[in-house]
Amino acid sequence: MVIESEYIRKAEATRVRVLSEALPYIQQFAGRIVVVKYGGAAMKDTYLKEKVIRDIVFLSCVGLLPVVVHGGGPEINSWLAKLNIEPQFKDGLRVTDAATMDVVEMVLVGRVNKELVALINRAGAKAVGLCGKDGNLIKARHVGKEGIGFVGEVSSVDIDLVKSLVSNGYVPVISSVAADEKGQAHNINADTVAGEIAAALEAEKLILLTDTAGILRDYKDPSTLIPKVDIQQARNLISEGVVAGGMIPKVNCCVRSLAQGVKAAHIIDGRIPHALLLEIFTDEGIGSMIVASEYMKI
Repeated sequence: MVIESEYIRKAEATRVRVLSEALPYIQQFAGRIVVVKYGGAAMKDTYLKEKVIRDIVFLSCVGLLPVVVHGGGPEINSWLAKLNIEPQFKDGLRVTDAATMDVVEMVLVGRVNKELVALINRAGAKAVGLCGKDGNLIKARHVGKEGIGFVGEVSSVDIDLVKSLVSNGYVPVISSVAADEKGQAHNINADTVAGEIAAALEAEKLILLTDTAGILRDYKDPSTLIPKVDIQQARNLISEGVVAGGMIPKVNCCVRSLAQGVKAAHIIDGRIPHALLLEIFTDEGIGSMIVASEYMKI
């Protein structure tokens, strides 16, 4: 009984310490926009998905203004298989012919987006699902590569609808499908969409949920995590080959958003439960933060 009481006392002390540590961050970021790119294992695993949703709702409840941008590659592959369409990739991009584009739009806009909206609503916040077509939120243009179909880049962003939703207490949930000037739907990389939306909103933070601990000096060793770099250091890590493969577009996305006014960009491991709260509300954080040079000493 004494042992049990001591355990409870220590657990309560830990909870109080965590809340106390979080308070200044809650005060600092209240009323600020945080753009979260949701993807990777945190979307596929039911347990992790629940934790991410709770984190997003928590941010909303304590006064931060979350905006969610999501992908859905595994779900797209699953539906392509059901329809006997072979997934194809070229230079790291999904080859998106007309049939594949139909599936991409159906899955991202009609299934994944609405599932996330329903989960956030059920957890206690108010969410609204959007894609790039809604309110001309995102205008797409073709990436210009042969043989990849309807794969797009962000041509422009009209953020008025998102601002209106955020100011009225809603959590916008945005899928990365947008139309070009002729109305043709295009599939756009969700990291890119998140970065451009964060820049247009002048967000406090852009956070990319990934399947890695962050920027690592040795990609095989999580203990080599680099917790904080500025824009130039991030570029140097790319040129030195420390940042390679699939991390290059993620880091470039962060750098581009920072160059357009986002205060800080984070690459964190979405496989860790409550990764968002650990990164935003604790002194140590858990991932890599990229900032403009003037913020390095803060």
